Amino acid sequence: MTTYLILHGFQNHRPPGHWQHWLAGELRARGHEVRYPQLPEADAPVLDDWLAALAEHGERPADGEFVVLAHSLSVLLWLRAGARRPDADRVLLVAPPSPRVTASIPEIAAFADGLDLAEAGVRARLVYGDGDPYCPEGADVHYGTPLGLDTDHVPDGRHLNPESGYGEWASVLEWCEDPAVRVKGR
Repeated sequence: MTTYLILHGFQNHRPPGHWQHWLAGELRARGHEVRYPQLPEADAPVLDDWLAALAEHGERPADGEFVVLAHSLSVLLWLRAGARRPDADRVLLVAPPSPRVTASIPEIAAFADGLDLAEAGVRARLVYGDGDPYCPEGADVHYGTPLGLDTDHVPDGRHLNPESGYGEWASVLEWCEDPAVRVKGR
């Protein structure tokens, strides 16, 4: 059995129309353990509180594969966790906001403050879309290339959220079941 940890982003209250909510249901229906916590203070996140929640929900299971999927601000949470980052077999980082955009939003600026990608030490796959208003330069520029991440580019994917048309997202489910699958648009 595989255990999945799904981490949401800023102002996300795990709505049923989000691909993460849909994915959690699909994975549970296939018999997997799914951890999909509501992170504290989603509308005004406190980095230390989110790091504590990551530690609480990110404990590696005794057996089986452990997979993490982070969207938007939770990508920066994952990068900021450093030595406190849970030991995962696979990680999918989806649509992170740029450091500049993150720093410009007072409620989440702390997530960008002091972010040192040279110290991130991350092994993961990055998925990003064109036209993301939270990362207009492209996530490959800020994260993919500097971190040497395997990347999947989704043409016209924007922020890869419900407003961008991402409720059901079969490609992510396919990746969950087979890490060789390339993540593509809906």
